[in-house]
Amino acid sequence: MTSEVIYQGDLRTSATHLQSGNSIETDAPTDNNGKGERFSPTDLVATALASCMLTIIGISARNHGFNIDGTKCTVEKIMVPDPRRIGEIKIDMTFPADQFFDDKTKVIIERAALTCPVFESLHPDCKKTINFLWP
Repeated sequence: MTSEVIYQGDLRTSATHLQSGNSIETDAPTDNNGKGERFSPTDLVATALASCMLTIIGISARNHGFNIDGTKCTVEKIMVPDPRRIGEIKIDMTFPADQFFDDKTKVIIERAALTCPVFESLHPDCKKTINFLWP
């Protein structure tokens, strides 16, 4: 098992990662009757995409001998109605100014990012706009 999720009431949940014991809470967003004081479940999906891409790129970096430490993603989640769902996830991936990436490394990075497990798991109707911002 991966996690245990408990409904706390008032549109809040608490999720515990069973292997580590770490926990997070979620709230419904303010545009869906919630307080918006925590990540919403759909915020976590969008954020998981960025985290997964960075992790898979990190594995490639380790295997190919380059460094992505300090790479930052900004994430925007765009909801659509009927049915309410994530319509688009926009991610700007900014690489550190003190790093140089040749064309071959850029291809390795982009392929790794665009084939991460979360990217592959999202429904094809969910648009994924990924911008790689090189130094």
